[in-house]
Amino acid sequence: MSRRAGITMTPEEVAAFLAEGTVANVATIGPNGRPHLVPLWYVPKGDVVETWTYGTSQKAKNLRRLPQATVLVEAGESYDQLRGVSMECDVELVEDAERVTRIGFELTRRYNANEQVATAATQFVRVQARKRIGLVFRPTGMVSWDHRKLGGTY
Repeated sequence: MSRRAGITMTPEEVAAFLAEGTVANVATIGPNGRPHLVPLWYVPKGDVVETWTYGTSQKAKNLRRLPQATVLVEAGESYDQLRGVSMECDVELVEDAERVTRIGFELTRRYNANEQVATAATQFVRVQARKRIGLVFRPTGMVSWDHRKLGGTY
């Protein structure tokens, strides 16, 4: 009997898990048809994930050609602690300078616990935003798991 349903996260658990995660592994399709996999910092918005990248990066080129990706956020050091969310996503490429800058500010705040450092980075973010595009990953399909729900049994 499958225990899959017993380890699936609720929508609230998915949102909380994404909020505590730090790295999203993002797979796009490269020009040769193979997956191109990269780790990215991200800002969670429920089950939507936002980030930015250089406009000339390979992932940006891939997403301009095919605005779809698979996003994986995972955690756990042993089988009984494994948790993860894998999302098939449609991807919005954001080129509006204000929106890209906002994403950059949100990333800076999320990954710099020191508010003074985040505030000091304001000009840096504005300069970087000119070279970057925003990426908004909206799930069209999702699989989640939390092996802690197994209670130590397999």
